[in-house]
Amino acid sequence: MKILAAGDIHGDTNLARQLAEKANKENVDLVILCGDLTERDKNADNLIGLFKQKLLLIPGNHESLATIDFLAERYKAKNLHGYSIRVDNVGLFGCGLAHMGLSQITEEEMMDLLRKGHKYVENCNKKIMVTHVPPSGIIGEKLSQFVSGSNSVKKALEELAPDILFCSHIHEAEGMEEMVGNTRVINVGRKGKILEV
Repeated sequence: MKILAAGDIHGDTNLARQLAEKANKENVDLVILCGDLTERDKNADNLIGLFKQKLLLIPGNHESLATIDFLAERYKAKNLHGYSIRVDNVGLFGCGLAHMGLSQITEEEMMDLLRKGHKYVENCNKKIMVTHVPPSGIIGEKLSQFVSGSNSVKKALEELAPDILFCSHIHEAEGMEEMVGNTRVINVGRKGKILEV
């Protein structure tokens, strides 16, 4: 399965079009959007309707759950916030929002939602966790003066041990990859990352 994962679009319709073109050109099977699709719940039009692939998304800290639910329903996408899905034998689960910004979540709520989604995919051959915020303590976190990672995401990596984590949120760390335990942590950023699993 070929995946395009991206985040932090912030209402940029030109960027959304470029990502959709990239997904088509690279024959991607699945598109995952890691939050901050809008800019404070504005500029939601013409963002995700261009993607022809199966689409998964989560909210960031720049849009509400209501906006993500609306976009998911309108474009037949799946909101992974607190949920999971199996595609072939790959289990995907996630939690959006952040501990700062317009739409916030507590660290405890984040951990509860990640556990909830994980329990339905724990027996899959591969597990992919999708969050908006990265884990705390990673190298990429040190690149930002004002955006931090999440202690709950770090704890979830230790406890749930996904093979891959797709995240965004820290713009300065776009494209960075590092290992946390046995998990490949990828800050997909605005340009997006293509990965085969």
